[in-house]
Amino acid sequence: MSLFFPTLYRRCITDVTVEDLHRLGVKALLLDVDNTLTTHDAPDLTDGVKTWLAEMQTAGFSLIIVSNNRAERVAPFAEKIGLPYYAHARKPLPFGFRGAAQRAGANRKQCVVIGDQIFTDMLGANLAGIPSILLEPIQPETQQKFIVFKRKIEKPLLNSRRQRRRKEQDYGER
Repeated sequence: MSLFFPTLYRRCITDVTVEDLHRLGVKALLLDVDNTLTTHDAPDLTDGVKTWLAEMQTAGFSLIIVSNNRAERVAPFAEKIGLPYYAHARKPLPFGFRGAAQRAGANRKQCVVIGDQIFTDMLGANLAGIPSILLEPIQPETQQKFIVFKRKIEKPLLNSRRQRRRKEQDYGER
């Protein structure tokens, strides 16, 4: 399996179901922030995410935010939604994911990384030996030049025949 391939694809975080997570055998969700839970640098969750987070907690999953952002960005956001966090995770290096898994009280096989970027979230999850779910970004990034660049080089990977076939299979008729 390619280091850039996720375990599962979903359009948005609210499309990730309890059944999906049980099928993966996980008990802890390692969540990216920007373009996963909210738009880039936004202080509030996008529609439906608060309900989704509550549903996941009710189902018994531990949730922790894992972000490359500084604590000054992540801490107020995490506090507002009542989740622990691991800031300045240095994704795609595996250390942040492993540290977050430890904070969540789970081993890496009991976790899943949920995020929107191949070169940080998916690569990092695969390097750490953690299952992953790739989401479509909530909103196209236009301000952060490095993210815009990464999105351009992600495109061929996302459009490969193998990736398209897997996405079609995972998206199904939802």
